[in-house]
Amino acid sequence: MKISSEYAVQMRNITKNFGECRALDNVSVDIKKGTIHAMLGENGAGKSTLMNILYGLYQADSGEIYINGNKIDMRNPNIAIENKIGMVHQHFMLVENFTVAQNIILGREVTGACGILDVKKAKEQIDVIVKKYGLKIDPDAKIEDISVGMQQRVEILKALYRGADILILDEPTAVLTPQEVKNLIDIMHRLIADGKTIIIITHKLKEIKASSDVCTIIRRGQYIDTVAVDEVTHSELADKMVGRSVKLIVDKKPANPGEVIFEIDNITVPSKAHSDINSIKGLSLKIRRGEILGIAGVDGNGQKELIEAITCLTKVKSGTIKIGGQEVQNTKPKNVIKNKISTIHEDRQKRGLVLDFSVAENAVLEKYNDEPYSKNGFLNYRLINDFTTQIINEYDVRPEKCNKIPVRNLSGGNQQKIIIGREIANNPDLLIAVQPTRGLDVGAIEYVHKTLVEQRDKGKAILLISLELDEIMSLADKIAVIYDGKIVGEFNGGEVSENTIGLLMAGGSSKNADNSKNS
Repeated sequence: MKISSEYAVQMRNITKNFGECRALDNVSVDIKKGTIHAMLGENGAGKSTLMNILYGLYQADSGEIYINGNKIDMRNPNIAIENKIGMVHQHFMLVENFTVAQNIILGREVTGACGILDVKKAKEQIDVIVKKYGLKIDPDAKIEDISVGMQQRVEILKALYRGADILILDEPTAVLTPQEVKNLIDIMHRLIADGKTIIIITHKLKEIKASSDVCTIIRRGQYIDTVAVDEVTHSELADKMVGRSVKLIVDKKPANPGEVIFEIDNITVPSKAHSDINSIKGLSLKIRRGEILGIAGVDGNGQKELIEAITCLTKVKSGTIKIGGQEVQNTKPKNVIKNKISTIHEDRQKRGLVLDFSVAENAVLEKYNDEPYSKNGFLNYRLINDFTTQIINEYDVRPEKCNKIPVRNLSGGNQQKIIIGREIANNPDLLIAVQPTRGLDVGAIEYVHKTLVEQRDKGKAILLISLELDEIMSLADKIAVIYDGKIVGEFNGGEVSENTIGLLMAGGSSKNADNSKNS
């Protein structure tokens, strides 16, 4: 396709290598003005690398970039911003103890006489953008005090404040609730109506269908296809992305539960922010060997505090938590691991990994001090690397042979694969999986779901906490609904409708809910 000003972005023959790993191989893409263009690919396919090149964070080894028909030497993000390109990263770039307004104007401060910061004028400029696009937010709120969805709004406002006409959104729905996803898509459509161009990096097929006009598929660093979204099915997109037929429905036989292995009895957990307020209020649960218990709920209803209480990252005010009859509450995280509880935490970068450690070091993070990986105070790097290679191969972590690479250099999805492989390799009696497929592509999701079911069938107990109601409905043998720190309903999987679960998640009464499958 010829170079033309009717395209906001045209990238030609982009190649990028990281050492011996070829991340992008001669990739070309055309983004038409005034459209939402999805970049679809597996974890590590190269889609984020391509967009980081467009934003000037990386430089291509070869290839050309054209913005509005003009060739641009995209050496750094300042040149991208000068060309009205903004990028919202998957992991937000915000100063947590700054206010919303301070984060938005950071680096583009409004000053008055003698260079004094004019906060009032800056807020007025922000307010104009807020009203124009319906991005309502409190400019005086601190970042650490607002939800993840609101933090994302701040990142979008930052880009718009700098005059962005081309907006790159990297995995924008990875950390959002279903309602926040809907709000984001509404905002995207308002931006398009105003003449903006949006590039969305994702592997969530449902959201591509709901939001995008065009989709470009990249697989293993190579261009595969560009399609009109309304002309392809979910399955066709998945097959193009992975290169094989993908099952989008979990295939599992009925559970065969055994003895109760894990029990929570009437626990109360205080809020970290306000010790006189309880986040968990008399919550009780039981999980048997060989079953998956899924907890459904809107984010912020006590899920985080529940997991932190189980893993001894926070104190329980009252009640007990038992694994195999042994109380573990208010002990230490290492004691939890010793009692055969493994956890896939919600925030992989804060809770699951040490980002500056290598992939291999992270793979043995919980057992580096145990034999055979350590003896007489010396690490056995050969065995550590063998174990890491096994995880890399089994979970298709990319790039291959990444044992010595700092784990921060892996994509978010590949970081998640390392954590999942590590926790399952611990051979737990209870596997806690919190948002286990967050940031994963459909092929990896299929594998993780299959792995969780296999663990169940081996007699493991699985506690699944997910904001994806589809995931809960398709995986869980039993479903518990959490609202305001309490379990407000429990059901057998397959015997309750999404409508009933949704009503309880929103605080509705179970008396008004039709618990039948066909409601």
